[in-house]
Amino acid sequence: MMLRYALKTVRARKAGFLGAFLALMCAAALITACGTLLETGLRGTVRTERYAATPVVVSADQNVHQRTVKHKKGKTKVKHKAKPIAERAWLAASLGDTLADTPGVARVIPELTFPATPLTGTGTGTGADGRAAYGHAWESAALTPYRLTSGTAPEAATDVVVDRHLAERARLAPGDRLTVQSTRAPRSYRVSGIAAPGPDVRHQTSLFFSAAEARRLAAHPGQVTAFGVVPEAGTDPELLRHDLAKVLRDTGGGAGTGAGARVTTGDARGPVEFLDAAAARTKLVSMGGAMGGTSLLVAVLVVVGTFALSVQQRHRELALLRAVAATAGQVRRLLGREALIVGAAAGTAGALLGLPLGGLLFDRFVALGAVPATLRHTTGFLPPLAAVAATLLGAWAAARIASRRVTRIRPAEALAEARTESPRTPWGRLLAGLVLLAGGIVLVVVLGMLRTEPASTPVTFLAVVVLSTAVALLGPLLVRAAALLLAAPLRLTGHGGRLATANLRAGAARAASVVTPLTLLVGMACTVLFVQPTLGDAARAQAREGVRADWVVASRGPGVPGEAAHRLRSGEDVVTEVVRTTVRVGLDKYAAQGVTPAGITRTWDPDVVAGSLDGLTERTVAVSELAADQLGLVPGDAVKLTLGDGTPVEVTVAAVYARGLGFGDLTFAHGLVAAHVDNPLAATLLVGTDRARGDLAAALREFPGLTVLTPAAADSLQAERQQANAEVNLLAMGLVIAFTAIAVVNTLAMSVSERVREFALLRLAGATRRQVLRMLRTEALSLLLLATTLGSAIALSVLTAFSVGMTGRAAPAVLPLVYVAVVAGAGLLTLVATALPGRVALRVRAVTVATARE
Repeated sequence: MMLRYALKTVRARKAGFLGAFLALMCAAALITACGTLLETGLRGTVRTERYAATPVVVSADQNVHQRTVKHKKGKTKVKHKAKPIAERAWLAASLGDTLADTPGVARVIPELTFPATPLTGTGTGTGADGRAAYGHAWESAALTPYRLTSGTAPEAATDVVVDRHLAERARLAPGDRLTVQSTRAPRSYRVSGIAAPGPDVRHQTSLFFSAAEARRLAAHPGQVTAFGVVPEAGTDPELLRHDLAKVLRDTGGGAGTGAGARVTTGDARGPVEFLDAAAARTKLVSMGGAMGGTSLLVAVLVVVGTFALSVQQRHRELALLRAVAATAGQVRRLLGREALIVGAAAGTAGALLGLPLGGLLFDRFVALGAVPATLRHTTGFLPPLAAVAATLLGAWAAARIASRRVTRIRPAEALAEARTESPRTPWGRLLAGLVLLAGGIVLVVVLGMLRTEPASTPVTFLAVVVLSTAVALLGPLLVRAAALLLAAPLRLTGHGGRLATANLRAGAARAASVVTPLTLLVGMACTVLFVQPTLGDAARAQAREGVRADWVVASRGPGVPGEAAHRLRSGEDVVTEVVRTTVRVGLDKYAAQGVTPAGITRTWDPDVVAGSLDGLTERTVAVSELAADQLGLVPGDAVKLTLGDGTPVEVTVAAVYARGLGFGDLTFAHGLVAAHVDNPLAATLLVGTDRARGDLAAALREFPGLTVLTPAAADSLQAERQQANAEVNLLAMGLVIAFTAIAVVNTLAMSVSERVREFALLRLAGATRRQVLRMLRTEALSLLLLATTLGSAIALSVLTAFSVGMTGRAAPAVLPLVYVAVVAGAGLLTLVATALPGRVALRVRAVTVATARE
């Protein structure tokens, strides 16, 4: 029976439930979109291209492992954890003989993969159509397979075979010359042939060299990237995979650089080929989880506020139900079933909208370069199902919370409160608000002690949501306090100001439901927009202070070759090559760089606080204060770590420096890092010289794509790159901000629409439409002022704590124009969402509204 009543109520009050429906639908769409990103990270596949004709691939393990054994109460627990490494791990070439002797193997094809960028006139560092370009030995062309369509295979060291796509885009033919920038100085090659792949290859450009030249450019003597294994006719690839894995275990794994070998078939071959896609899956899991969690918290806050306003509008109806003998339990069940009906419809519609929204979000991430195009967007039934379930649960819980007041008081009191709002804030609400306020303050304090971005980022947004929730609970008190403070200024605006003050005092709960999403909008938008500039500006400031070089050589392509640095070294001049990577100490990841030790203090000053850079060699390391604190290191201590390609090393701490945010946590000698990265080219050269820019540019004329910059110009270039990276974070949290903005409009429209009878009475008492609209604008601007103050205070406290933790200084980067734009945007939403429903409400004759049945 209660379900039938609920259905009738929803049909009869479609307009009243519209606001709740929109809030729930947007929440479901947002949760579904984030869920598809999370699912892609967990189950997304990477289609192989290079290894399409190779059923079995043997490659090096791309993870660093940690095994812990715990003995407790007579029981032994063994835990195994693995984390991915940053660069490609290599295998010993001699392992090919072991694989070839395995029964069922028809052929073993060694593979070499290394950066090889064709410079077709731009020197920008990518192949045709922006594809990543890689070099290989011609003997591995059979892995795809590539077959010659014209010309001959490369035989001389200066021969190269290009793929058909590059030949068409660059208009190359056999006999033409092509300059290629690989791991050494740019070199001119003769195009000996053009090859076409059997399957479609869409995400990479392939250049094939002679075997000897490929080994020279790969710069890993005695090692290979992988082996393609072709089974004998009739041999099942899966059975062969098990046999090869057993052989590798028995022979010790064939480690080439400290990483064991693993055997893959089917879809598992894709991550072997595209390492960036495999790493992107981990990134998507983190990003999707963070977005989904924040979205869920924001959705709960917004939906509870929307339902509270919806129930408040029906206070008289519910009070009448209590008066005619409906029990509190029956009213709760009625509201719960209404919420489930609305939630089911909204959740289904939102989940259907969230699927294409997730696809658009993923495509945008690909366009920004945050996710490689080789990773397939995966959509299953779990994200929509989870969104519908979350929507149903959120709607039911919101209805229960919103109905708490009307179901707890006696029927006579309910009728008494149906016309006038109780001036007292319930003790339970007040206590919950104070608890959440204390919790938010604790989160802000904790945030000030976190010194890594992965740890601080989720706490940052959680603190904003928790403090905004505290504002929601304490909202009526805050609105009354604001009305008291603004009473005198508002009186100066005339009758509309006095009416606005009275309305704010009398309808504090209703006004609080408007303040909550506005506060969340301002607080979340400011936090999202300023958290990355806070970190980026501090890092750039440290980098500016630490660069002593007179000139900086940068590249528009894959990097600066070592030959260019050698060309600039003469007399008293100092050239510092900088190559960047990521290493792991245990399972913890640290940003690292390699620098040329000779004359380093002439071009670079990391602010050494202990030890000396004079001791920096290929057996030592300089560490930042953060890394030293986390690892408990001082100069002279030995530290074991894993380099980017999985090579384990033990080095001694030579120095500790303060500017880790600008230069990374670990600094090695250039030679150690360059030998263990995919791209050994320097990211930049720091040049200390008395020579002019023109002299340096003339010396580098034969190196395409290199630019000589002042340190200030290099800093500006770095700022542009940071801005590009910041777009990913803005996009990730932009949907949450958009959802909050929709909630602001939705709540304001609901709040104004319920006051139709009040407006009619004002007009019957002599007020004109213009005066009523002026009163509405005054109320809206007063609430906007309160919400902006609260949201700005939340954002400022959170950003200050973030700045203290990450940079050591209470100096959040607040861009005045951006802040003004946020406030102006919130103001525009507020005025539009107030004026439009207000004008619609005033179109109906006052007498008609005043005499109509409620």
